Amino acid sequence: MTYIENIFLCLALPMLLSLLFTSGSPRRFTLFVVLGMATCLLSAYVSSFFMGRHQCSAVTTAIEIAPVCEEILKLLPLLLYFLIFEPDSHKLTPAAIGIAVGFATFENVCYLTENGAGSFVFLLIRGMSAGALHLVCGILTGLALAYVFRRPWLTCTGTVGILGVCMVLHGIYNLLITADGFWQMVGYFFPSAIIVTLFAARLLHRGRHTVFR
Repeated sequence: MTYIENIFLCLALPMLLSLLFTSGSPRRFTLFVVLGMATCLLSAYVSSFFMGRHQCSAVTTAIEIAPVCEEILKLLPLLLYFLIFEPDSHKLTPAAIGIAVGFATFENVCYLTENGAGSFVFLLIRGMSAGALHLVCGILTGLALAYVFRRPWLTCTGTVGILGVCMVLHGIYNLLITADGFWQMVGYFFPSAIIVTLFAARLLHRGRHTVFR
């Protein structure tokens, strides 16, 4: 049996202790990483509850329940952060990325604990797929919220819209990796492809601003 609560405490306590000796952006990012791990722990409980409540199979849960539960729970700390502390919009993207990194790290550690670390190639692919997927959703959520929160008329619909986009991407990924053959390989690599595309778009955007200055 895997005691994920014990794993969470083992990972989170050193990070929480480090907050006593850090400040500013490093402290804030570390805190959101811990929140991301806590979100992963909570989402495991919530998804398991709905799985048992509706008597769903593991595949159905992964495709239809987990994406909804996980993306909603990852969004909640960001919304609370914005509503309580009213940070500058440029601080939302690092916060969203911190939550995504914490979520992906805790999920991968639990997977390693349950299934072992014997296959380097498979674990490398998993890190570039499941881990990258959460990072993609974090980047998109942070960028979108930073945009819509500057426009009050767009706040509600924009937040619901980016939540829907992340749910759909997450569901598509889970659907692809449960397939066989070619489509499974597409599922493994499409989150990394999205990250590369976003990074290239960021470099292009910076280049245009440099040219027009």
